[in-house]
Amino acid sequence: MNFKDLPNYHTFTQIKQIHKGWSDDQKYYIENAYGEKLLLRISDITEFERKKSEYNSLCELVKKDIPMSVPKEFGICNDGKNVYMLLTWIEGEDAEKIIPTLPVQKQYELGLKAGQILKQIHSIPSPPTQEDWALYFNKKINRKIEGYKNCGIHLEGEDRFFTYIDEHRHLLVNRIQSLHHGDYHIGNMLITPEGELSIIDFNRLDNGDPWEEFNRIVWCASCSKYFASGRIDGYFNHDVPYLFWQLLALYISSNTLSSIYWAIPFGKSELETMINQFQDVLDWYDQMSNPIPKWYESV
Repeated sequence: MNFKDLPNYHTFTQIKQIHKGWSDDQKYYIENAYGEKLLLRISDITEFERKKSEYNSLCELVKKDIPMSVPKEFGICNDGKNVYMLLTWIEGEDAEKIIPTLPVQKQYELGLKAGQILKQIHSIPSPPTQEDWALYFNKKINRKIEGYKNCGIHLEGEDRFFTYIDEHRHLLVNRIQSLHHGDYHIGNMLITPEGELSIIDFNRLDNGDPWEEFNRIVWCASCSKYFASGRIDGYFNHDVPYLFWQLLALYISSNTLSSIYWAIPFGKSELETMINQFQDVLDWYDQMSNPIPKWYESV
């Protein structure tokens, strides 16, 4: 990778590639001559428009005082082959490692903060050109069910998901839409040296029903039910509507089915993880008979 055409390349004193994460971006830890620590993300030039939109959204989110990397530069590099984004670096440790070791009350309080931050992200409305949510997401559900049925793996309890989805699709009608982080869960959060929560990896920003953004809370719940519970209470200021639980169960049902065929190309270990999660979800929801999961518990 040729960094030399980056505007401030001459100030870089350290460049270290980061291999962690699922993103297609190439990521680098940067230090410069001014003592700044930065995150450099490199994408293919074909991603220019999407990355430009992402950068503009990040600039809007920073105005909301969200604890996140601050966008500093955006442009084209590597002789026109790539697009780059330069952001501030956040010092911290992975939340999924730290949070389960904390006292229960602290786990819950960090969950409250995660929910409040998510509410701020969702305060940015979707563009008026956004496709109707019920039309869009029903098509997505259909693709996920078809993908699961054709993947060659059939698990006990699958019919429970099919039934729940069919009986609750009507709830998708007339949902408002907003900006999404796109992958909001404990694996994309850090605990800073001061013990505060920060949010990372906004590279999947999209738009949709704000409540759909909770579809990955299964990862939070598997790590800490107190953090997951706090995240919901913080978002709704301790007044959670029943409709939310019904819709969340619908979104999680859809995701759980698609996670099975998604995992297949990644090998046996990843597939086993998703099969275990499939069974966990059925247990949490009493075989999809109760939309309020067993792990939910206010502290």
